[in-house]
Amino acid sequence: METKIIGNKIAEARKKNTISQAQLAERLFISPQAVGKWERGESLPDIITFNRLAKILGVDLNYFSEDFPSVGTGTAVSPVESSELDFPSGKNKLHWDMSRGNWVDADFSGLKDLHEKFSSSNMKNCRFIGSDLSGLLLKSNNIDRCDFSDSDLSGSQIRNSNLANNQFKNCSLRDAEFSGSHVSGCDFTGADFTGALIKSGGLEKGSMSQVILKRTAFHAAYLADLVFDSTLEDCSFENCSFARVTFQNATLVNTFFKCRSLKRIKFIDCQADRMTYEFLKNGRADLSGITLIA
Repeated sequence: METKIIGNKIAEARKKNTISQAQLAERLFISPQAVGKWERGESLPDIITFNRLAKILGVDLNYFSEDFPSVGTGTAVSPVESSELDFPSGKNKLHWDMSRGNWVDADFSGLKDLHEKFSSSNMKNCRFIGSDLSGLLLKSNNIDRCDFSDSDLSGSQIRNSNLANNQFKNCSLRDAEFSGSHVSGCDFTGADFTGALIKSGGLEKGSMSQVILKRTAFHAAYLADLVFDSTLEDCSFENCSFARVTFQNATLVNTFFKCRSLKRIKFIDCQADRMTYEFLKNGRADLSGITLIA
C-alpha cells in the first residue's frame, strides 16, 4: 500500500479528533516532525506505534486499509480492542517488517494472517495470545517469556533460535518445524504437535502434559527433563539423546525408536503395542514400566 494513502488517513483521523500534530506526537512520545512525515507519506509508523495510534485516534487498524471508509464518510469506526487486531488481507495487506527488532512488552494478541518474518529479533514478555501465526518463519531469534497460548502456529518454522520460558498452551503446532533451536522451560500443555518435526536442537525443562503427538518426529534432538503423559501414535525418535526423560501413563503406538541408548528413559505405568515394545527392547530400554497392549 502507498504510504501517501496511509498518511492521508492519519491526517483525516487526527483532524476529526481535533488533535494537532504536536499533541499527537506528545501522546506517542515522538517528534512532531515524525507525524508530519507520516501524513506527507514520507515514512510509516512501526507496528507498535500503529497500535497506539489507532487507540488514540479511536479507529480500528483496518481503517488504514485502502478499501476501508475514511472518517469523513460518516461510517462509524470503533476503537481497536486487542481481540480485534486484524490486518487487511489480499493485495491491500500492510506489509510489516518485523525483522531485526527488539520487542519488549508488546501485545500482538489476536493478530490474524501474520505471515511475515520475525528474523534476527529479540522478543521479551510479548503476547501473541489467540493469534494466527500459521506459516510464520522465526529465524535466529531470542524469544524469552512470551505468551503464544491458544495461537495457531501450524506450518511455522522456528530455525536457529533460542526459546526460553515461553507459553505455548493449547497451541496448534501442526506440521511446524523446530530446527537447530534450543527450547528450554517452555509450557506446551495441550499443544497439538501433529506432523511436527523437532530436529538438530534441544528441548528441555518444559511441560509436555497432554500434548497431541501424532506423526511427530524427533531427529538428532537433545531431550532432557521432560515428562510425556499422553498418547504417541506413529511417532519417531531417531538419533536422539535423552537425559531424565519420563513417559508416565503414556500409550505408545507404532512409535519408532532408533537411538544409541534408551537407558536414560523411564517408563511408569505405560502401554505399548508389540512393534514399539520391540523397538524399545532393541534399544535396551528398561521395560519394567510398560505393559503390552492386548
